[in-house]
Amino acid sequence: MKQLSKTQTLIFVVGALLMVIGAGASLLAWSPAPYVFAVGALAFTSMQFLQRYEGSNFVIRRLRRMMLLSDGLFLLSALLMFASMGNVFGLSQVNYITYIYNKWVLTLLIAAILQLYSTHRIDRELAKEAESSSKKL
Repeated sequence: MKQLSKTQTLIFVVGALLMVIGAGASLLAWSPAPYVFAVGALAFTSMQFLQRYEGSNFVIRRLRRMMLLSDGLFLLSALLMFASMGNVFGLSQVNYITYIYNKWVLTLLIAAILQLYSTHRIDRELAKEAESSSKKL
């Protein structure tokens, strides 16, 4: 995996912290929370898009695609947070509550599980790859 620079790593970590703060503050009904979460999600996902895998390991490529899917779900969670602030789509009240209201929690949960799994597995696969390449030398 391509390593991020120090500045990019800082943006990555600050983005993750803003996502946690935004999600937690949204549960406490703090009105700027979706904005905090959205800025964090944009920073976090943009830095993950910059981390590329240049190798040919199929497992790592598959896990990388899972990680990018979770990034998309983080961004969808941010969008749904804004939509949960009010019925901006003009739906009936029943449809709004059924399909939109606080559904960001579900997408955030799925994204976090995918992110944790893929990050853990990529780390193990990269360690295996490094170990096998060191044995060849």
